[in-house]
Amino acid sequence: MLRPFTSLFAALGLAFTLPACAQPAPVVQQDADPALWVVRDKDTTIYLFGTIHVLKPGLSWFDEAVKKAFDRSGTLVLEMVEPDKETQERVVVSKAFDPSGQSLIEKLPEDKRQPFIKALEDNKLPRATFERMQPWFAAISLSALPVQKLGYDASNGPEGVLTKAAKAQKKQVIGLETFEGQMSIFDSLSQKAQLELLTSTVEELPKAGETMDRMVSDWAKGNPDGLAKTMNDSLKDSPEVNKALLVDRNAKWAAWIAERMRTPGRVFIAVGAGHLAGPESVQAQLGKYRLKAVRVKY
Repeated sequence: MLRPFTSLFAALGLAFTLPACAQPAPVVQQDADPALWVVRDKDTTIYLFGTIHVLKPGLSWFDEAVKKAFDRSGTLVLEMVEPDKETQERVVVSKAFDPSGQSLIEKLPEDKRQPFIKALEDNKLPRATFERMQPWFAAISLSALPVQKLGYDASNGPEGVLTKAAKAQKKQVIGLETFEGQMSIFDSLSQKAQLELLTSTVEELPKAGETMDRMVSDWAKGNPDGLAKTMNDSLKDSPEVNKALLVDRNAKWAAWIAERMRTPGRVFIAVGAGHLAGPESVQAQLGKYRLKAVRVKY
C-alpha cells in the first residue's frame, strides 16, 4: 500500500471514519517519539515533522519536543488544508471519473481483471461503483479498506490534531498544496502508471494491515530509515510515479522552505513521513539551498 493513497483518501473525507454509532473503547496510551527536524538561521526557525495520516487511538505523540516546537511556532503548514465538501465533490467528479464511457475493467490487462473483481467481491464493494473510476482513484479506494477495518482513522492522525490545536492557539494554518493540486498529481499520471498502481494495490491488499502496522511502529520509534524502506521502495517500481508523488513534490517543498527562511519567525511543517525519509527527502533537497535540517533529540 502506498502512503500517498492513504494521505489523499483521508483528505477526501471518504474513508477512515468511524460509524456514527460506534463507541470507542477505553485505550491504553502508549508513548511515541516520532522524528522531528529543525532548520534555522539567526531569525527564522522551521520545524519539519513527519506524520502518519491515519492512526489508531492510543499513541501519545503530541508532547515533549513535538509539542514544544509546535507551541513556539506561529504558523502551521500542512500538505493541504482541507476545503469545504462542495469543493471536494466538484474536484472529485472532475478528476476521479472517466467521462469517455470506457469501463475500468476494460482498461485492465486481461490477466489482471479477475483479481480486481475478486478484490471488490471480497470487500463487498459493488462493481458498478468502480466502473467509471479512473484507475488511480480505484487504487485509493481499495487501499483504504484494510486499514480502516483495523481501526486506523484520520481523526486520530496528526494533521487533525495539529489543526485543532492551531485554531485553539489562533495560529495561521496554510497548505503547501491545494486539494485540486493533489488530485491533479494523480490524474496527470499516464494510463500505464495508473494501471500499475491499481494492479499493485490489488496484489498488496492481503498484506496492507501488516504493512501499515510496520509503518506506524517505525514512525512511533522515530525510525525514518525504516519508514523510507516501507513507504518509498514500492514507488521505485514506477519511475513516473516516484517522480510525481515524491521527488517533484519534495523539491517544490524544499524550495518553499528556502524562500520562507527569508522571513523571520517560527514555522511548524507537518507532512507525510515518507517525504522526510530516504535519499531524495525534503532534507536532502534542502542541501541545494545550503540549508541543513538537524534532527531534534528528545
